[in-house]
Amino acid sequence: MNREQKTAAVAEIVENINESQAVLVVDYRGLTVTQAAELRGSLRDADATLVVAKNTLTGRAIAEVGESAEPLRDFLAGPTALTYVKGDVAAAAKAITTFAKDNDDLPAFKGGVLDGKQLAPDEIQAIAKLPSRQALYGQLVGLVASPITGLARSLGGLVGGLAIALGEVQAKKESGEIPSGDAPAASAPTEDAPAPAEAEDTATGDDVPAAENDAAAEAADESGASA
Repeated sequence: MNREQKTAAVAEIVENINESQAVLVVDYRGLTVTQAAELRGSLRDADATLVVAKNTLTGRAIAEVGESAEPLRDFLAGPTALTYVKGDVAAAAKAITTFAKDNDDLPAFKGGVLDGKQLAPDEIQAIAKLPSRQALYGQLVGLVASPITGLARSLGGLVGGLAIALGEVQAKKESGEIPSGDAPAASAPTEDAPAPAEAEDTATGDDVPAAENDAAAEAADESGASA
């Protein structure tokens, strides 16, 4: 591998690490080409890819990625394959674990990194026991659907009851039991119910000057009489 090929290989590792939610490191010793292809196929459903990488090139890529990838450096000893998980981490860990059980414990987990945190092999095994993302979605949909179903039934019953009540009112109108037509006019006051009293006239601003003129006129009359 010449310098340009190495540079391209490092750039590819950097890109895969940056685009992955998790990177799981395995020892692929003992795997045949056929078994490796079968494992890659089982990882495809989890949107994960198994790639054999040289430790020196992976180390250079880790340095370029920075702190979030540094935990991977502890696993760069012996034959190394990197599993780039861009989808369901639990499903990817489960796929490798299930494959290893059926193939003499091959491959073996070395460790990994998830969101910048280092994972030990037993932690990856624990993740493998978690429900897949699809299963979790199914459980969430079930939890959400239950109260929604009850609400839909309640609303359906309410709307149905309103429709029945309106139908009964219409039937009574058609039979004459309930009169239809214009609303009845307001009844005239009776002797027992006196009409509302008329409002008393109140002086407005225009009445005030007139009252003052009347007072002045009376005062003039009195003075004339006394004279």
